This record gives sequence, structure tokens and C-alpha cells, in this order.
Amino acid sequence: MQSVATALTRLGDLAASPTVSRLANAFSAAGHELSLVGGPVRDAFLDRPIHDLDFTTDATPDEILKVVKPISDAHWDIGRAFGTIGALVAGETVEITTYRADSYDGQTRKPEVVFGLSLEDDLLRRDFTVNALALRLPELALVDPANGIADLLAGILRTPISPERSFGDDPLRMMRAARFTAQLGFSLDADTRVAMEAMADRILNISAERVCDELSKLLKSDSPRVGIELLVDTGLFGRVLPEIPALRLEIDEHHHHKDVYQHTLTVLDQAIGYEKSRASFNGPDLIVRLAALMHDTGKPATRKLEPGGVVSFYHHDLVGAKLAKKRLRALRFDNDTISAVARLIELHLRFFGYTEGAWTDSAVRRYVRDAGDQLERLHILTRADVTTRNRRKADRLGFAYDDLEQRIKELAEQEEMAAVRPDLDGQQIMAILGVSPGREVGEAYRFLLEQRLDDGPLGEEEATRRLTAWWAARAR
Repeated sequence: MQSVATALTRLGDLAASPTVSRLANAFSAAGHELSLVGGPVRDAFLDRPIHDLDFTTDATPDEILKVVKPISDAHWDIGRAFGTIGALVAGETVEITTYRADSYDGQTRKPEVVFGLSLEDDLLRRDFTVNALALRLPELALVDPANGIADLLAGILRTPISPERSFGDDPLRMMRAARFTAQLGFSLDADTRVAMEAMADRILNISAERVCDELSKLLKSDSPRVGIELLVDTGLFGRVLPEIPALRLEIDEHHHHKDVYQHTLTVLDQAIGYEKSRASFNGPDLIVRLAALMHDTGKPATRKLEPGGVVSFYHHDLVGAKLAKKRLRALRFDNDTISAVARLIELHLRFFGYTEGAWTDSAVRRYVRDAGDQLERLHILTRADVTTRNRRKADRLGFAYDDLEQRIKELAEQEEMAAVRPDLDGQQIMAILGVSPGREVGEAYRFLLEQRLDDGPLGEEEATRRLTAWWAARAR
């Protein structure tokens, strides 16, 4: 956390940058107000990188366009209906929005867009006090009508107006509260938390697409766990992602098992750690984090109390994969993400058979084939799934996976295993067998693929010999 004086110095340096100064001078010359607003001002106090430059003004969208056209390299008005104009100024992308004073019907997130008259009123309609900050330009006057600076210094997240009214205006702000607690490490104001609990059902008024976007932002934060816990404890996840609170399975005095919910949060933490340690990952990986969060969601449906106090979860990997597909589809995640997450959940237990006996090269090849382009993510999820406090067991599993990865690497170097294919292609199969395209070609291809996985590269001559023998035996 920066001191106020240091933050103001940083904001002054930002205001002197070519992009900000060019905009400030142009709006001032045109007789309009202009302020840097929200995240950039907040992050100056938190000593965080400043990425997005957001501005607000008393100018209407038409007037904004008139000002920015002469000084921008490009401009766009895709958000014009909501008062927002985008532009590229001095090489940086900016968004400039007319003061807003929206009104709502109290039931759905469909505001009637109404332009406001003052900067202070615009700030008070924002989500949280720490985002209701502005720097007037070019005079460099800090505007803080909701005491956001005090909340920044105290590490508290609260709404500028009553939380009931704020969340009634836009229920998605309840999920944003969880994201900001994770991103900023702030504590949620008690009244704000109470309102979240009381109004959790309102999240059902929000489109799945907006919920998906907010959930993704939370999961891609450095430490999403605290935000997830807040969403579970306040009941929001019970409406948005009910498979997660369902992991809090009751344990009776006769049957004991690991706390699946806490295990899941630990797996997520560890997956993020492994993800950051691997050079092949550049930034947060949403697929890894979704898979870690949902990898055990099949356990509640498959829990069985066995004699002797044992609890089993047979086939929870397959059940969990199906549940993940259904839930992520309902939340409007894209098909590639859904398929990847489901595949990782389906495969996340496969490795544990490796520790029970040495895998053949054929089994290793199948592991790689089944993982496909998700192999690196599967490495992360499988390692993260080891949460035992038994150090000897954890070391044994870790060493076993080290060994598996080394074998994969060696086989890949020998065989270019990442692109495992039969030694003969479809055209060659048809020529050797004298058949036309059809079911038989597919069966022959799969036969040769199994031979390839079992025994490694065969060469064209040996593959032809095995194919003709298989075809002759099949004809009998």
C-alpha cells in the first residue's frame, strides 16, 4: 500500500504521459470535464500495475467523438448506447464514458441508460468505494465522495451506497465482491456480507454469460481461494455452481474420509503453484483452475458407505466429467474449454494405477494418447491432487510421477509420441486390402494403432504383415 503522497506522485506521472495529457488538454480546450476513474486510481494507491485507462466526462458520446477524433489513431463506438467511446491515443487504448445515473427496475439487470450531471453522482453509482475514486484532469484533484481512500488504507471492501440498493441495481456486484477480496486481499464489510447472504437469489437474474465472465476473472486471480470460500459461505455458489458447496460432505462417527471441499481448495492452490512453476504456461490458465475446482464433483453422487468404516467413491471421475460438462455448458463456457476440463477430470485418477505396479511402454503410450493436447495440464492436476499430510506417501507419489514424466519424455524422444499414428495410413490400408473407404478401413486403422501403442514403431513392412494376417483371420 502506497502512502497518499506517493500515490498522488504516481498519478501525477501518469497524468503527464502522452496519452493522458493529450486527452486532458483536448477535453479542457473543448470546455468539458475529464477524470481518470476507478481501477487506475485505486491501483496507484495499492502499488499495482496500471493497465486499463478509464475516463469519465460530462461530454455526451457525440461530443466525446468530436474531441477524440483529431487526436486518436483509431476510435470506435461499440459502447455508444451506454455512453462509452473507445479510442487509441498515443499508442494506448482508452475508454471514455459519459457520467451515468442509470435507473433499474429492481428485478433484472436491464438499466435504463440515463446520463448524469456530476462526477460525484457518477462515482456513487459504482460498485465499491475503492473503485469510486477519480482524478480530475488536468488539475490533478482527487475526488473521493465515498471515503474510498480510508477503505483502501484499512483494506475494507464496501459499497458506496447501501449494499441492498447496490446489489439490487446489479446483483453481479456480489460476485465482484468475491473477486476483489481475492485480487486485493481485502476484507468484506460486515453489512455488505449480510446483504450478499440475504440477496443471493438475485444472482439468478444475471445472464449466464456475465456470471461466466466474472467467475473466470476470479479463478484467474493470484489467490482465488478466499473468493471461492466467500461465494460458498454466502450462498452465491449454491445458485451458480452448486457442485462446489455440495462437496461439504457430512462425516458420521462410523465412516470417515477426507474433507472433500477443503481438499478441493488445496488442490486448486497447489495447481496454481505448479502452473506458475512451468515455463510452458504464460499467465493464469483457466482450464487448469476449472479442472482443479471441479475434479471431485462426482464424489457426492458416488459416495458409498462400506463395512468397516470405509467410504468409496467409485467412478467419481466419470460422473464428475459429465457433471462438469453440464454445468460449464449452462454457464456458457466455450466448447473447447468444456471439453478440456471434462477430459482432465475423466483422466485425473489414471496415474494412481502407476504406483501399484510398473506400467509397460504400451500403458505409457496410452496415457499420452488419451491425454492428447491436455497432457501438460494433466501433469499439473495429477500432482496437485496429492494433498496427503503423510510425507512418506506424498514423496512416494511425487517420485512416481517424476518417473512417469521421465518415461514419457524418453519415449517421446524415441518415437515422436506426441503424434502417435499407425505405420500405415488410410490410403495404404485400402491399397493393401483392396477395399474402398468404409467401416473396414476404420477397423483396420484402429487395429494398427493398437499394434503401434503396444509395440512402438513397426515399420511399413512389419505393419503390412500384421495387417494382412489380421485381415485373413477376420475373413475366416
